Amino acid sequence: MSLFNGCGVALVTPFKDNGINYEMAEALLEDVINKKVNAVIVLGTTGEASTMTTDEKLSFLNFIVHKTASRIPVIAGSGGNNTAAVADFCSLVQDCGVDGLLVVTPFYNKCTQNGLIAHYSGVAKAVHIPIIAYNVPARTGLNIFPQTALKLAEIPNIVGIKEASGNMAQMQEILRLTEGKLSVYSGDDAFTAASMFMGADGVISVAANVVPDLMCSLTQSCLNGNWLSAREMQLKLLPLINALFSEVNPIPVKKALQFIGFDCGLPRLPLTEMESANAKRLYDELLNLRRI
Repeated sequence: MSLFNGCGVALVTPFKDNGINYEMAEALLEDVINKKVNAVIVLGTTGEASTMTTDEKLSFLNFIVHKTASRIPVIAGSGGNNTAAVADFCSLVQDCGVDGLLVVTPFYNKCTQNGLIAHYSGVAKAVHIPIIAYNVPARTGLNIFPQTALKLAEIPNIVGIKEASGNMAQMQEILRLTEGKLSVYSGDDAFTAASMFMGADGVISVAANVVPDLMCSLTQSCLNGNWLSAREMQLKLLPLINALFSEVNPIPVKKALQFIGFDCGLPRLPLTEMESANAKRLYDELLNLRRI
């Protein structure tokens, strides 16, 4: 069961001094839905879930599910490094009415590849909705090897993997081993066309907060097999994508949203405001794309 094909947006969580800015969250949500994203992913890295309380997370999820009103799938980030706690939280998240879960690998304490299989098995048993495993070793210090991805595909209700290792050879090996058994999503905007050319189902995109229409055009070209158009769009977007990752995500994407009229507030500490030189570069790339 594929949760979505094409462009899923890793949604920013707008903040204000006293908590979540729900008015801005609704405006951003409506913008990406109106511009035809295929899914919304909340409480991931881009959503700053690591600095939100449990009450904030559940409140935000309920809000997003209600406002989305089944127009596109809502997928919730719900991972951690304590298997029992993750399973309990996933059960709470499921009760919010989300369509699926994005569960990152355990971080800091890490584990073996056998531990990964045991971790995801334990989480999967706690819920009945689909799960996408999230592999981002640069942040977690732990990599899902291709052979492990194949074993995860055998776990009931694990339906996909967000592959953000930054290693295209690994992406291809996962696609080769799991073909027809697991949906594979690029976790890197810059690899969208290349990943989909090799058989990935789509991307979970940071850039889609800022240019949802262009990211959707890129993924739709891939789904249609129009590779020349996809190549042109990927290369057109590359300078913006590079600027969006000139500092740690989501610092630049929040600044970009501010530039185009969605003031989502500053990132929460320990993340800080974007440095002025990088902000100027980001502004210039948005200007080049006629977004300002």
